[in-house]
Amino acid sequence: MIIIDDIEQGSDAWFREKAGKPGASSFDRIVTTKGEPSKSRTDYLYQLAGEAMIGRQEEGYTNFAMQQGVERESESRALFEMLQGVTIRKVGLVYRDEGRAVLCSPDGLLDGCGLEMKNPLLKTHVKYLLNGTLPTDYFQQVHGSMYVTGFDRWFFMSNYPGLPPFIIEVKRDKRFIEKLSVEMDKFVYDLAALVAKLRGMV
Repeated sequence: MIIIDDIEQGSDAWFREKAGKPGASSFDRIVTTKGEPSKSRTDYLYQLAGEAMIGRQEEGYTNFAMQQGVERESESRALFEMLQGVTIRKVGLVYRDEGRAVLCSPDGLLDGCGLEMKNPLLKTHVKYLLNGTLPTDYFQQVHGSMYVTGFDRWFFMSNYPGLPPFIIEVKRDKRFIEKLSVEMDKFVYDLAALVAKLRGMV
């Protein structure tokens, strides 16, 4: 695990660093929750190969709800620290190894684990509270972050002002991570081959 903490998340430098590399927030585009190849795999390969060529990430879609979530992030982090009695370490991103081919950008690192925070729409937060489990939409991201860092547990937090926060500690799914590891090795190999092919066209 290689921790990069001299780059601020969301900065231009952060986007440049991530360009052309698979990140945990997009692991659902590589594998399904069952560890099988995702239907989005080829499109994601093309996107990352393109990013590797131009040296930057393509600008993504941002709406009001997403912007609100970003603005409430520091508030949620402070709440988590107070409730759990911990201090969160903010980092830019984390690479799996010295090869720096696969990464995650956790919302924080703790002693032996990490944190993923969401500040969703009101109806979505209520759904998370009632279901009481890790939302399926973030299964690959949370377990993928454990794959990258090597940690055996990860916290997921959802927060909305005026309602109780939803906090759950997720344990490492060894079977899924084994399948993810196999598919990730294939993906990284295919990505490198695709980039080499594109460079041969320049």
